[in-house]
Amino acid sequence: MGYAGKVKEKLYAQELRKKGYSYKEILTQISVSKDTISRWCKNIELTSEQKKRLQNNKLFGQRKGSLVAAENKRKKRLCDIIHFHQKALVDIGVLNEREEFLIGIALYVAEGDKTDRRVGFANSDVKLIIFMMNWFRKYCNVSEKKFRGAIWLHENKDQIKAKEHWSKLTGIPGEQFYKTYIAENKKDSKKIRKKVHMFGIFAIRFSDAAIHRRIMGWISALFDAKMGGIPR
Repeated sequence: MGYAGKVKEKLYAQELRKKGYSYKEILTQISVSKDTISRWCKNIELTSEQKKRLQNNKLFGQRKGSLVAAENKRKKRLCDIIHFHQKALVDIGVLNEREEFLIGIALYVAEGDKTDRRVGFANSDVKLIIFMMNWFRKYCNVSEKKFRGAIWLHENKDQIKAKEHWSKLTGIPGEQFYKTYIAENKKDSKKIRKKVHMFGIFAIRFSDAAIHRRIMGWISALFDAKMGGIPR
């Protein structure tokens, strides 16, 4: 491009700059480097309104960039979850009865009630609650009349829906539920609760000394058994 062409572009760039265009916006209309635009327009003073507009555009661009980055991270996380879930299905395969039995003991060690005579398992995860209900039925031979349900729920959640939800999942009739424990929202607390469960935390409960002691015996025997890599 000749000298005359450059002069024409320079004047056009300066005209756009005087109107409050950013360097980035000018570059979409003139094919030169950003350094060249900067040099041509360095002595042009913008009005306060023009500066405000450019600043708002910059902040918007930053926010947009952050949102795009966050969305990309979310997509990658979901892809990783799906990938590892599929891989885990292959790694684990189909559980046999012995493995299922031992998993139930391990879950009870983590979340089960250790008080004598009182059998209980609490969690907010639907899959774990269903697994343990089936485990109690299959390996502990618990009578359906013995089962009790207990819900721990935040005060702004629907008690009736929560009760219907857990009753349907577990098969425990609503009349066999204890009174729902309502937790007050701590408005003055500095601690921010990131996740409040819509249907609360559910506990499977029943009272049976023999079954409880049998479970505790299984737990003791599990950790007394020879486990690879764990010293006795």
